[in-house]
Amino acid sequence: VHFVESGGGSVQPGSSLRLSCAASGFFLQYYAVGIFRQAPGKERERVSCIGATDGTTYYTDSVKDRFTVSKDNVKNTVYLQMNSLKPEDTAVYYCAANTMRTSCQQFGPLHEHNYWGQGTQVTVSS
Repeated sequence: VHFVESGGGSVQPGSSLRLSCAASGFFLQYYAVGIFRQAPGKERERVSCIGATDGTTYYTDSVKDRFTVSKDNVKNTVYLQMNSLKPEDTAVYYCAANTMRTSCQQFGPLHEHNYWGQGTQVTVSS
């Protein structure tokens, strides 16, 4: 029971990437999904969240208007479209299910998240 992330890569500033988080062993329709990132030497931070079925989303201030989260419950996959990438977006990106919430009206804390994936590296550099 975990996520499988893909879609990371090495790109230049201003480029775009689309991350995919495929759920394995559980169904996204029952959980809010959080997307986190962790840069070297830094704590894991919240990036975005999408609700199970209520359409709620959350974005941390630094990615608002650049990143868009979506999901396909049929494909059991969450997507993060990342545009206008900046060097400070460089990190390993992870998806996790919030097993205590179904809505992203509030982005739940780290300890509420389970079924973590292995992460996918995003590097933004000129």
